[in-house]
Amino acid sequence: MKARFMKNKRLYIGAVISAVMVLFAVTGMFFTPYDPNAMDTSAKLAGISLKHLMGCDNFGRDILSRVLSGLGTTMLVALGTVFIGIFFGTLIGAFTGYYGGVADEILMRFNDAVLAFPSLLLALVFISVMGSGKLNVTIALGILFIPSYARIMRGEFLRCKNLDYVRSARLMGASDIRIMFVHILPNTLQVMLSTIAIGFNNAVLAEASMSYLGIGVQPPDSSLGRMLSEAQSYLFIRPGYAICTGTAIALLILGFAMLSEGLEKNA
Repeated sequence: MKARFMKNKRLYIGAVISAVMVLFAVTGMFFTPYDPNAMDTSAKLAGISLKHLMGCDNFGRDILSRVLSGLGTTMLVALGTVFIGIFFGTLIGAFTGYYGGVADEILMRFNDAVLAFPSLLLALVFISVMGSGKLNVTIALGILFIPSYARIMRGEFLRCKNLDYVRSARLMGASDIRIMFVHILPNTLQVMLSTIAIGFNNAVLAEASMSYLGIGVQPPDSSLGRMLSEAQSYLFIRPGYAICTGTAIALLILGFAMLSEGLEKNA
């Protein structure tokens, strides 16, 4: 067991950190020590204490409660983003990789054009058209993630479509749909899992960046990015505000980054 751990310790460490952060995020969806939006002017910028383990922000709101709630919000946005990206990206990648031809060329050139633009800039364009908010941020980021997933899955289907087990299934009369989604798709699972972990990581960072700029998740929903933006004004008065919020973002990203690297090494 020790040898196995040392061989791929990034996978196990990343899995532990990710599991702990997911646990905190799920907890924040259902329970927080205080109402994340409840203001107490008498506790404005209060320091760390037994009553407020991370102190209070500039409105007297409990930082621990808001961090837990913000983790839950970030997790929901990231999961929605990854689901949209992997679902449609897999469909596009499967059909273009398996069939090829003109449709493949057109879709992949369109993919290249989308990937050539900075993703955050395109997200800003989507949000300016659709409006801000948790749902719109999820949809906008999900759409932007489709091209990268489609390209990865296309490569996997191109690699697998001429392997012996696929040829055998074709000779046995299996339909193209069955070959793609029953025979080939399960054999792309290892790559898909590492891709999902990387995508989740990128979605967390994108959501936090957009909320930091004030165009992502809007009040009254808690957002780690918006909290970090608010905390910078009180960096020298209450540095713990920024440290606690930044640490939560950093640990969430670190956990899934190490997890994705470990999965890639295992592939």
